[in-house]
Amino acid sequence: MSRKILIVDDEPAQLRMAEQVLVGKGYDIVKANSGQEAVRIFFEGKPDLVLLDVMMPEIDGWQTCRLIREASDVPIIMLTGKRFSEDDVVHGLECGADEYLAKPVGNRELLARVKAAFRRIETTSRQKDQQKVSFNDDYLTVDVAERKVTVKGSKLKLTPREFRLLALLVENADRILTHQQVLENIWGWEYIDDVDYVRIYVSHLRQKIEPNPSQPRYILTEPGVGYYFHSAS
Repeated sequence: MSRKILIVDDEPAQLRMAEQVLVGKGYDIVKANSGQEAVRIFFEGKPDLVLLDVMMPEIDGWQTCRLIREASDVPIIMLTGKRFSEDDVVHGLECGADEYLAKPVGNRELLARVKAAFRRIETTSRQKDQQKVSFNDDYLTVDVAERKVTVKGSKLKLTPREFRLLALLVENADRILTHQQVLENIWGWEYIDDVDYVRIYVSHLRQKIEPNPSQPRYILTEPGVGYYFHSAS
């Protein structure tokens, strides 16, 4: 069965370009030219992935992303008209975006990122029944199989990408994972040079799970190498 992709952009030329590229590779395409229309089509058509422009009138891409994310874990790739900044990435994290592409997007890069997103879905699905790892102490509980994280007994809301990152670290507790290993496992080999992604996501995750994010207890840094989850009490 073909994967269905929702493309959201208020520029007709951008919609046509993305549609031509993706249809040529066998994807089913649905289109929207506003955030309002995107939300309606999303709930009616249930696409497998969303390509979402940031700059749109009335309901912008960030708001649209938040509305979709409240109901679904579908991959959302944000399209920005400029080179995205760290603030953009943090804003996207808070809205639930998975990643970002700066326009104009080359055909090969667009296809590579879409394929990487679908590959992650398939990998997560295959591994779901195999995930038995958990962590529990008096402050933090991580149950990978149940996709449940609690802090001081209260359930914590994480985005799909944040949870996958935490799960990867817990599954490899006390083992240092390099930036490249994290990128390959969480984003895909296409992102192997995007080290800033790891730093920003780790920082954001620490804000949610650490008693004192400035002096982390769980997600520790190995300077110049990567990160590891510290499991000792």
